[in-house]
Amino acid sequence: MITKIIFLLTLLTYGIIVSQSFMYILALKQVQLNLEANPYIELRKLIDAGMRSNFKYVIYAALLLNLTLMICRVKEPGSLLFITASIAFVTLVADTLLTVKGNLPINDIINTWAPDNYPSNWSEYRKKWFDVFQYRQIANITGFVSLLTGAVFGSK
Repeated sequence: MITKIIFLLTLLTYGIIVSQSFMYILALKQVQLNLEANPYIELRKLIDAGMRSNFKYVIYAALLLNLTLMICRVKEPGSLLFITASIAFVTLVADTLLTVKGNLPINDIINTWAPDNYPSNWSEYRKKWFDVFQYRQIANITGFVSLLTGAVFGSK
């Protein structure tokens, strides 16, 4: 029973993470690509501030819960649930590393810009941000689908 509760909480936290990717696929990317420099910079700063203050706890919880789920199933390393949880954990680590090494440094640069003082190549930073985020989307959607596969086909 405890494994099922951990699995549920893992799915919930991972679902919160992957929801960001789906919202960017559905609308947020196109919205940001259509913005001129000042509104884009202001939006990016506001999103970054909100994500830095709250989203890290979701990431920590998802990593801890996913690792705990793997540990609960380690005695059955060939089971579908262990395999799908392991894939989800690896992709979540990849997403986290891409965030820390890719998106956050770009956000740090954008956060230094003032409305009347930003580089002429500001849109290149936006493109780089989306390029990194695209890899993050692949990682976290893959991990979430893996967890869902474990839930549907591997849970006892």
